[in-house]
Amino acid sequence: MINKSTLFIVNDIDKSLEEISANLPKHSTRIIRNETEGKNEFLIDEAKKAIKEAYIATSETKYILLCGTSFGIPAQNSLLKVLEEPPKNIIFIIITISKSSLLPTILSRVEVKYQKTKKTVQEFSLDLKKLELKDLYRYLKEHQRINKNEAKEIIESIIYSVNKNGIKLNEKQLHSFSSSMKLLELNSRPINVLTSLLLNIMTKR
Repeated sequence: MINKSTLFIVNDIDKSLEEISANLPKHSTRIIRNETEGKNEFLIDEAKKAIKEAYIATSETKYILLCGTSFGIPAQNSLLKVLEEPPKNIIFIIITISKSSLLPTILSRVEVKYQKTKKTVQEFSLDLKKLELKDLYRYLKEHQRINKNEAKEIIESIIYSVNKNGIKLNEKQLHSFSSSMKLLELNSRPINVLTSLLLNIMTKR
């Protein structure tokens, strides 16, 4: 049984939702997702429903499942407080296909479990705390022919390094991660997306 708020990274949201919810008490399980046909992004309306549900008192453990192929930034920001200090007997379960679009502040509040083909996320090869323009230029030149999936993996490694090294980013910089993933899905040139993201992070210093 799940006993703490958890993020599940899965291949198929519907299939995993069925498997996870089957092991939870039906009367104490709530599923919240975007019900608009063709829309799979978890948005602010879904976040508001989740927060409202969390504050409905219960004497038993209640599981609130949040599902989406991606999570909007406003929705994530609104969930931060309730994830950090959930009401009594409330456990959140986030089900999505990639953690790349999730803010580091969200990731720090949940346990992460992979239920898709396992892969180890490597730390980004450049030191983000001491990132210099010449090093960035050299790195981008070496990776100028990367494809979409390779770019996604690099972004995941950047997120991992940001979390591991406790690097504080502002809201605009955090938003650039989800924006980068969306641009890749829209088939923007991967190296251009990666260049923009890394330059955005450099403005931290």
